[in-house]
Amino acid sequence: MKKLPVFFIAFLLLAFTGTKSPITDKERKTAAELLTQTEQGVFNSLLGMSDAQLNFKAAPDKWSISDCVKHIAVTEQALWKMADDALKQAANPEKRSEIKATDEQVVQMVESRAQKVKTAPPLEPQNTSYKSTADALSSFRDAREKLIQYVKTTDADLRNHVVTFPPGSFDSYQMVLFIAAHSNRHTQQMEEVKADPNFPKN
Repeated sequence: MKKLPVFFIAFLLLAFTGTKSPITDKERKTAAELLTQTEQGVFNSLLGMSDAQLNFKAAPDKWSISDCVKHIAVTEQALWKMADDALKQAANPEKRSEIKATDEQVVQMVESRAQKVKTAPPLEPQNTSYKSTADALSSFRDAREKLIQYVKTTDADLRNHVVTFPPGSFDSYQMVLFIAAHSNRHTQQMEEVKADPNFPKN
């Protein structure tokens, strides 16, 4: 039997293993843009804020703008850890049947402020390790920039690593969208704080 040429063997290997990431160029672009836009949204909402404005609460049981930033930062890390942990395990495509939302629905669901959700105690602002708004904002910026770079370059099989937690089941690509939408959800909350009639003028 004649030996197959080396280049032909290489071609077969590439054909069966694939050379592209499991996410498409369009999906990569969509996620990177959403992460970038929602990051900028957080920073834009904080422009010119004084300490009095950052720490204003409409009521004792309400969050301040500073509280929102701390929650965004700690949740950013927690959500990505879930996705990253899943990616380190074997792919579980059999769990894709448990995913009930499209990518667009994930973003819409998380961004919507129509339904209030009680966050887990470790993600409550007062339980984070952040000592100030600046501390939380620095953590958020660093984590977000790393995630944007990851999305732009990864070859990981994001679609076939499924994460299940209280809100539902999502593939790891959808978890990236979830993270972006979550920061926008609380950027909207910061704008609600600003709209309070008793919000400090400066």
